[in-house]
Amino acid sequence: MNRASQREVAIVFGPGEYTVKKIPPIKTAMTAFPYSVQPEASLHQAMDFMRTHNIRHLPVADDGKLMGLVSDRDIKLVLGPDFAYPDPDKLTVGDIMRSDTYTVDMEERLDNVLAHMAEHHIGSAVITRHGKLAGMFTLSDACREFAEYLRAPYLKPDGDDAA
Repeated sequence: MNRASQREVAIVFGPGEYTVKKIPPIKTAMTAFPYSVQPEASLHQAMDFMRTHNIRHLPVADDGKLMGLVSDRDIKLVLGPDFAYPDPDKLTVGDIMRSDTYTVDMEERLDNVLAHMAEHHIGSAVITRHGKLAGMFTLSDACREFAEYLRAPYLKPDGDDAA
């Protein structure tokens, strides 16, 4: 087994048994088929869309091709505290989007994505498949996955999660 493969596999020992587990790819934890917006959309439209769908990160795509990302924080920084200047109907998403987004292929290992996000203080990763938008992975997704990981040893095999 080569060095890279050794890092991908963990052997978990239990009472009289062992299992081999492979570190999962990011696609197992991402939000698939995320909402996206075209670069020509107004900031007002993007803000309304984000509020309606309760999201903070919105990929910017044109015909499925990822162009960048806009977040609620980006919008707040541009429009100021009262969301009035400059006029959100006159600015487009393309005017303020970040094109240097953290983007990874959906087969990338989850641990690598988590480590990179933590090290660089990044709140989201755009997930692609063959260069096309496939998903989003945010801190909310990371928290959900970690909660499931922590609960797993305490769930009964019959599905009854009462402790």
